[in-house]
Amino acid sequence: MSELDDLLDPNVKDSSTNYGGNSNLPNATATLVLGILSIVGCFLYGLPGLICGIIALFLHGKDKRMFTENPQRYEASFKNAKAGFICAIIGISLSVLYILIFLVFIGTVANNILRI
Repeated sequence: MSELDDLLDPNVKDSSTNYGGNSNLPNATATLVLGILSIVGCFLYGLPGLICGIIALFLHGKDKRMFTENPQRYEASFKNAKAGFICAIIGISLSVLYILIFLVFIGTVANNILRI
């Protein structure tokens, strides 16, 4: 639609504006990718998984606020953000568990070395 058409008939809506349920949340894909990376990163001594998971949670919070303002517009992409949120929770949990197991292992090894 051209500017001339807008001037001639201002009541006609532009078809390029998207007010339906097809809009994407800006961080939905990033949340999903970081959530998956947090699960993968938990096996790298836990720290990368913890960092990716926390960033994914932060991004999901921003997307959730946008979704609550206009649920019909962002309905489709919120599913990706929600999946990323769940992956981030799992990744953070596994990372914390891995870090605790690693610290107990280091403590046990250090204790055995000091006994000798």
